[in-house]
Order: sequence, then C-alpha cells, then structure tokens
Amino acid sequence: MEINWKKEAWNFIEEKTILNNDRIGVNFPHVSENKHYKLENEQWWTAGFWPGILWQVYLKNKNEKLKITAEKCEMKMKHLLCDTEIIDHDLGFMWILTSLANYKITGNKESRRRALLAANLLMGRFNIKGNYIRAWNAWKGNKDNTGVVIIDCMMNLPLLYWASEETGDPRFKHVAEKNGEMVLENFIRADGSVQHMVIFDSETGEVIEKAGGQGFDANSAWARGCAWAIYGLTLSYKYTKNNEFLEAAKKTAHYFIANMKDDKYPVWDFRLPKDGEIKYKYPDSSAGAIAACGLLLLSKYVCEFESSLYMEAGEKMLKNLYYECATNDDIEEEGLIKHATGHFPEQKNLDVPIIYGDYFFTEGIAMLNGEKMLFW
Repeated sequence: MEINWKKEAWNFIEEKTILNNDRIGVNFPHVSENKHYKLENEQWWTAGFWPGILWQVYLKNKNEKLKITAEKCEMKMKHLLCDTEIIDHDLGFMWILTSLANYKITGNKESRRRALLAANLLMGRFNIKGNYIRAWNAWKGNKDNTGVVIIDCMMNLPLLYWASEETGDPRFKHVAEKNGEMVLENFIRADGSVQHMVIFDSETGEVIEKAGGQGFDANSAWARGCAWAIYGLTLSYKYTKNNEFLEAAKKTAHYFIANMKDDKYPVWDFRLPKDGEIKYKYPDSSAGAIAACGLLLLSKYVCEFESSLYMEAGEKMLKNLYYECATNDDIEEEGLIKHATGHFPEQKNLDVPIIYGDYFFTEGIAMLNGEKMLFW
C-alpha cells in the first residue's frame, strides 16, 4: 500500500508547528543555528513568515493557541506602520502573511485597516519615471539607492492588487501592473532566467546597471530570484489576466524546471562557473519550495494540456523536499526543512533551515492537501 506522503508531510508540519509555538512564541525567527531559530526584531523582512506558518496550520486544525500567537506577532509589528523610515518594499511579505491573512480568516477589521495602510505605504514607494517600486531605504554612508529594484518585489504586489479589489480604488492595481511590466522589460531574460537587481537613475528612469545582487554575478541565475519570478508573475496574472504575465511565468518556470536536471532540490544559482562548481555548489531548498508553490498556482491558469506539467513539477519538488530535507526525524530541530542558502555572496546562512523556506513548504503542502485559501 502506497504511503500518502502528502498527508504524512502535513502531519509533520502540524506537529512541529504546535511544538514550535511553545518554543518560539511571539518572536520572529529567521535562520536555524544549532537546531534553534535565531530571532530577529519585528522590522526584519522575514517577520511575517512565522505568523504565516501559524495561520496556515490554524486553517486546518483551528488550534486557538496558534491563532493567539499569530495575532500577538501582528500586534508586535503594528508600530512599524507609523514610521516610514523603517519600512521598505517588503511590506507585502510582512503584512500579507499577518494582517491580510488574519482578515481573510477571521474578518478582523483592525487587521484589514493595517493591511490597507501597508498597501498605501507600499504604493508610496512607486517611482513614476522608471515605473518601479523602490526596494530599500538609505543605506549607511552616502551611496544613493533610490533607484534599486529587486525581483523579490513581485511577491509584494498582491498586497496592492488586493487593496484595489477591497476598496474599489484602481490606483493600487495600476502601480502593481506598472512595476510588473517594468519587470517584464528589465528582469526576465530571453532564456527565462531572471535578473536579481536592476539599478535605475531615479531622476530620469533610465537603467544604469543590471547587478548580480544575491546571485553569483550580474549574468548568473540566482535560483530564489527565479522562484520569486515564477510565483510573482503568476500572481500578477491571477489579478490582472494580462497574458504577458502568464507567458513570462511559463518561461521562467520552464527555465527553472530544465535547470533542476536530476537534482532533488535546486542549487542556489543555476549558472555557476564550471571550474568552481564544487566549491560554490550550495543547495537552496527554499528556492524549491517557493517555485513549487508558484508552479502549483500556475497549473490552474494554463490550458489542460499544460496544466499537468506544472502541477507534476510542483508536486515532485515538494515530495523531494519532504523526503530529502524535512526534519521529521529530529525533534530538537526547529526548522521544517534543511538545506537552504540565504546569501552566498556574503557567506551568510549557508545550507541551513530558513523561515521562508519553511513557510513556502507549509503553503505548498497545504495546497496539495486541498487548501483553497491563498493569502497572496
């Protein structure tokens, strides 16, 4: 009798999340070191992923303890919305998985208000000259980063699309669409690989440089960036029905699938130099989890002849992550899946569990077990 691995994987996630709720509590885990999550403050861009996991599991089991912790995390974060100098473009990552999730699940009107405020602040980062949403605020020193844009921001756009649907005000959607169109022009390469970072002249809107960002170099193919593109472009199609977004999502999906080759999970960059491949070849399970969620969603928007390709690829990815990376045999380890790589160029967080990998693994397994609600 074949094991129902999807149900088994969900049971593992649920059991460990209940245990982690007691261990982590109202905090913001980022990277697991020596089996325990290192905590960041609520300003860090990954703050939404732990409450996001709690909400995902709560959807299935209605465990009030998980709901209470998720709501307390949101309350701990709410002061950030009062200071525009400490928030950046990751408002989507942070508030979709906290306030917006809360509102969608419980109807909490204060959470709706916070999500709409976050959407307004995100919209305020739009530069009309280059049609982009600015990534970060000023770094230390004198370096100007007002023109920096990264592919990750595609995952922040659903906050804007939702705000337009919720309020009937199309301005939010217009900004999101313009940023998406800019990505099609400047980030998605002909072969389906993805640029991580593009730097604009913030006064004129002209492209100054296409940079490597967290990839190996400016011409490489950072796996997590490719995954953000698959999922983010698919979400933009979901909200706009613009076929250019759908075709770009398919192109990046094919690139990702082709470059997996026979690997169980992705390397952190698909375009590493051959002479140093062993030296540089670190895994990134988080890229696999993100891409899998994107592929599962993409399968819903293509014709029936294409649908199985993306569905099977996403399911295979999650199955491999469960059997190769899940920590179900290690009760002490707080992370759900091993073998993620955070920032190779800075030599930070290499081959470890990372909270966003855990979140998207949870979301993907929930999808495979029939969950219909999409926080994004």
